[in-house]
Amino acid sequence: MPLDAYGVLVGTLHASYRDMPDSQGRWFHVNMEVDAPAGRYRCAVDVDSKQSNVGVKWKKFVVQPDALGPAVTMPSGYHDLLCRPGSGALDYIRHLGLRVSTGCVFIRRPEAWLQSLLELLTSGRRWIAGSNLDAAAVLEPMLVAGREVLVFGEPFTTGLGIHNIHQNQGDPQGSQWWAENGIWQDGATAVVRPDGALDVFISKFSTQTDRTDTDGHPT
Repeated sequence: MPLDAYGVLVGTLHASYRDMPDSQGRWFHVNMEVDAPAGRYRCAVDVDSKQSNVGVKWKKFVVQPDALGPAVTMPSGYHDLLCRPGSGALDYIRHLGLRVSTGCVFIRRPEAWLQSLLELLTSGRRWIAGSNLDAAAVLEPMLVAGREVLVFGEPFTTGLGIHNIHQNQGDPQGSQWWAENGIWQDGATAVVRPDGALDVFISKFSTQTDRTDTDGHPT
């Protein structure tokens, strides 16, 4: 089954900070404090490498507002999103606004070699691998206090907050996250720039594939 809930928080970024290091000296999350009508939310972006020092992958790029669909025009606050195209939900694999910006539209997903070539040729749209510290260092410059931010993910069951702000599909069978696989429920952080465009940060883990079926399971 997919996540228990999925949506987008629209609000004003108050501050951001990293988790305190654990006994191994690793950072686990970059946290954002986001103000919305219900109060101040804590949004935990998981950049923990989990498996190794190159276990996390990310993309950071700029899009125009219409690339992200209806979520950009939603008022301040948390909004549940249906896990389907056109609702404002995100899917790293299926959402054209998150994949490539070459102006080409494919009726079906291109063959693997062509998809890989497109990602290499498209500036800012190929996956970068590195440590949790590397990923945090890429995300943090986006997080300018006072700017509007959209945070896609799963709301906390207790208190105000969002987590699972990363890919939420493609986890392998046998992993503890297999049951949460689903399509159109991926997390992201998008920050509105002064010119109206959005800085977008998305991430996944090295154990997650970018080839999934309609249930979000690896193919």
